[in-house]
Amino acid sequence: MARVKVRTGMPSVALDKAEFARRMRSRFYDPAFKSVEQEIERIIEVAWDGYNEGRKAPLTKPAGRGYADPSYALSVEWSDASRAIRRAERQQKSRSTKSRILLINGSSRSDQTCPGEMSKTFRLVEIAQRVIERERGFETELLDLSLLTSQYGRQILPCKACVSTAMPLCHWPCSCYPNHSLGQVNDWMAEIYAKWAAAHGVMIVTPVNWYQAPSGLKAMIDRLVCADGGNPDPTSTGGKDPRKAKDLEMKGWDYPRHLAGRAFSVVVHGDAAGSETLRRILVDWFKDMGFVSAGHAAELDRYVGYYEPYATSHDGLDRDKAFQEETRNAARTLVRAVKLLRRGQLAPPDAHLRDVRPK
Repeated sequence: MARVKVRTGMPSVALDKAEFARRMRSRFYDPAFKSVEQEIERIIEVAWDGYNEGRKAPLTKPAGRGYADPSYALSVEWSDASRAIRRAERQQKSRSTKSRILLINGSSRSDQTCPGEMSKTFRLVEIAQRVIERERGFETELLDLSLLTSQYGRQILPCKACVSTAMPLCHWPCSCYPNHSLGQVNDWMAEIYAKWAAAHGVMIVTPVNWYQAPSGLKAMIDRLVCADGGNPDPTSTGGKDPRKAKDLEMKGWDYPRHLAGRAFSVVVHGDAAGSETLRRILVDWFKDMGFVSAGHAAELDRYVGYYEPYATSHDGLDRDKAFQEETRNAARTLVRAVKLLRRGQLAPPDAHLRDVRPK
């Protein structure tokens, strides 16, 4: 079998020390840091050394048994995230655990920062949460993506598109981050992957932002690409070796669907345009990952205060009792779907078929 060529040739992104120091120093713009100027200089020197030497994962340990290369130096942080996912998967499969719904607030708006007012999405999430938590044997885990804009140190770093080089280069969980040499740390996805793995059902409630998903929600969706076909063994590709990953894919890759079989519900709302389009995008994305729709009532898009002033949009939601009840129904049908799935009474009619075009 002929080896596939690795294409390179983009311009260098390396910084010289002066530019590196200028960018790092911008983190200490507040005049209050003047009192620790000498300490900052020493920190910059250490950080420059890490950048210059490319210390992406400064703490590693041998992978050990169960990996293609047991001697490979695996990132301690990646290993921790991987173990958290495995624990969550065991919990999710246990018959003794409560049914868990991961309830996601897709809005970036928060009254704890610049907008000064809570989002309508958060109100709808609370409506759904009350419905689910009234069900015996159910619990919710709230993933509030508005924390990306309102809470210190919360971020979801962008996907680097390793899949497009070769699927095995995209590791489950993502191993692109943290990258300490580039200052790409505090990536929330290291915690979020386990939240998805622990869920029996997922409900996304989100607004439309300029015909699209809000940036935080879209960032999470992009980073979940590793859940659909990703490689759980970074040692098999020597870390991020594109040649090894291409060779592995060309030998035949099984594209494991790490989250398949869970149920989903989607509620999308807008004020002028794009609601139906985003609902379709999210539904298609869920189905591509092997999730099971909880039904027609679980795939909802509506407008609130259609072409009315933004200033009165919460009043519009107050008046729209029908949309509030439809949101409750989206939660109710998800609960029903999860019950059936866990009893083995709900399976897609095509579940037994071989996927002739994986990924």
